[in-house]
Amino acid sequence: MRPVRKFIVSSVSSDAHMWNLVFLQLLLEEHGGEVHNLGACVPDEVIIAECRAVRPDVLVLSTVNGHGHLDGLRLIRKIRSEPDLQDQRVVIGGKLGVRGSENVKFIEKLAEGGFDGVFESEGSLNSFDEFLRGLAPAPQLALTGAEAAA
Repeated sequence: MRPVRKFIVSSVSSDAHMWNLVFLQLLLEEHGGEVHNLGACVPDEVIIAECRAVRPDVLVLSTVNGHGHLDGLRLIRKIRSEPDLQDQRVVIGGKLGVRGSENVKFIEKLAEGGFDGVFESEGSLNSFDEFLRGLAPAPQLALTGAEAAA
């Protein structure tokens, strides 16, 4: 049996949109993932605490309101400053800014800030799907004697 990947899905703190999070949850579940959907307008500290509690394979941040480049950069800096979360895989996608096709200028800045993947809304679903297919297999956990016997 293939190990289940764990994902946390959340918006950035200023984003009140929910439909994108439900869509992402369904997409990740289709890929066999276990999804913890934190919802909209989640404070940075709550996201960090959930990463510690759940230890997801990937934290997936979605933004629709156009402030993802601001909130996302602030959040990834906080995550990368935490010694126990420095290696946490984190991606962000959606409407990163409010300048339409010019939003692509935020991709490099967010990647340099520490994101493992940045997906601007135009064509990003295909890129995100490729990212998911390219994830290394989740590590197999060794079973204890009682678990192995079950």
